Amino acid sequence: MSTDFDVVVIGAGPGGYPTAIRSAQLGLRVACVEREQLGGVCLNWGCIPSKALLKTAELAHKIRHADDFGLSVPELGVDFEKVVGRSRKVAKRFERGVKGLFKKYSVTSIFGNAKLTSASTVEVTSGDGTVTTLTAKHVVVATGARARTFPGITPDGDRVLTYREAIVLSEQPARVTVLGAGAIGMEFAYFWNAMGTEVTVVEGRSEVLPVEDAECAAVVRKSMAKTGVAFELGKLVKEVRREGDETVTVLDDGKELRADITLVALGISPNSGGIGLEELGVKMTRGFVEIDDSCATSVPGVYAVGDVTTRGGLAHTATAQGHVCAERIAGHAAPPVDYDSIPGCTYCQPQVASVGLTEQQAREQGLGFSVGKFPFMANGKAQGAGAADGFVKVLVDDRYGEIIGAHIVGAAATEMIAEFTLARSSEATADVLLHTVHAHPTYSEAMFEAVAQARGASVHI
Repeated sequence: MSTDFDVVVIGAGPGGYPTAIRSAQLGLRVACVEREQLGGVCLNWGCIPSKALLKTAELAHKIRHADDFGLSVPELGVDFEKVVGRSRKVAKRFERGVKGLFKKYSVTSIFGNAKLTSASTVEVTSGDGTVTTLTAKHVVVATGARARTFPGITPDGDRVLTYREAIVLSEQPARVTVLGAGAIGMEFAYFWNAMGTEVTVVEGRSEVLPVEDAECAAVVRKSMAKTGVAFELGKLVKEVRREGDETVTVLDDGKELRADITLVALGISPNSGGIGLEELGVKMTRGFVEIDDSCATSVPGVYAVGDVTTRGGLAHTATAQGHVCAERIAGHAAPPVDYDSIPGCTYCQPQVASVGLTEQQAREQGLGFSVGKFPFMANGKAQGAGAADGFVKVLVDDRYGEIIGAHIVGAAATEMIAEFTLARSSEATADVLLHTVHAHPTYSEAMFEAVAQARGASVHI
């Protein structure tokens, strides 16, 4: 095996493997180092398997309401181990897909723990202790992040879990406490509740999904509360302890929540330690690597993409960074990632998706804008599908008619948001969307109607 490359990528997650593949497509000699499985957390323990679980949860909910559609279905049974097994098969299929792409584009895959010993040298220690030294003109750090923990809230991998253990849990818990009402916490809460588990969600803020539009978040909370999910909002956790086979979560008001499992979903910490970044003098903020528009760090020849950076947090952001990084390394002109137009998605039901500013953020910035809002209750496709919860909300700039923010809560929100993201990226105005014919009946008509309402042209509300 050659040990001299043009590019060495450390990490094969949604930032690392696209960087490696695109670099190879551009004619560069590439190696990608991974310590666990190709595809990283997203493909193996996050984005992909979780969506398989959430689809099962959605089907379970539909079956329980089959009578609403005139169907008679026997009582729902849940084979929890089989449910989780299906999600593992989906993840495995995509892991094999990355392996096949590496072979197709001649990316050298190396397994082990990597450490930069200089800006152009990477030492890889394999499982048997063998050390291989790689040299490269460019090194891209794509080591991702892990679940964030706090004093008194320490996962044990048995009863106090992070998403890594929760995603492969083969035995259904009877009671679960979820710490954190961000996307990960809310998605697991939705899944477990649909399977028949008693779920309580604890959140320090006054509303769930705190980075999303408050009106959208409220719709999700109320919908999940109707199905039996309990919420402890505005509460901080003092400690989580084990008592036999139970976990005990103690809140700041003294209340104790007992459960079989406690999920810690309180954000992420970067995997930036122990890989040589500090020794090289790479500039970091709270452990997150600082990068420029080319994804270059403060040390020439060293780059970073994905959750390990100050500009990460989402898989699709990591992938976009990877493409830009590869193009720039190869000497090609590539526009920088438009971080103001990165869509955010939460995949419970109803789903939430957004891009741009929230209404509160726009007001805090003193911007002049109009708000258009259209409920799925008035959308024919949503009514026919029995998915009329939620709405589309759009913020239109008063001066130029630009879409400065868009927020969707509803059954197909995560698919729909792409239209508003494209509008922002291409600088399409509200009037362009208003004069774009949307097929009838579709969920997407609600986007048109929200824009029309913002422009005072809606005929359906």
